[in-house]
Amino acid sequence: MPAELTVLALSGVLLIVHIFVAIHYKTKQYGVDWNMGARDEDTEPLNDIAGRLQRASDNFRETLPLAIIALLGVVLADKANEWTAIAAWVWLGARLVYLPLYWAGIPKVRTYVWAVSLLALLYVLGVLLLG
Repeated sequence: MPAELTVLALSGVLLIVHIFVAIHYKTKQYGVDWNMGARDEDTEPLNDIAGRLQRASDNFRETLPLAIIALLGVVLADKANEWTAIAAWVWLGARLVYLPLYWAGIPKVRTYVWAVSLLALLYVLGVLLLG
């Protein structure tokens, strides 16, 4: 299997981690009844940790479609190569590091890590479009 597809499969696992970690901390704040209910009631703002985890999850969900387009695209277009594979792994590695950085509330470094992940995807997208 091409590395780009392996990375996409692992990104699915990372998506599950994002979803479950964020909901775990929301449930700690709002309670099990909230989690198991319709969630129609107004709630207080999320505490710092739950809020950061929700924003990290939202950010991952916002960028995952670009990863799918770029990584699946180079494979389907038969443009995948060792550099697109490296870029795929860099993207996934950066996304793995991003979650605990955001969780811990570490500013700036988190943004730099996000930028690395975006640059990796832009490289693959460039190969898909121009390569």
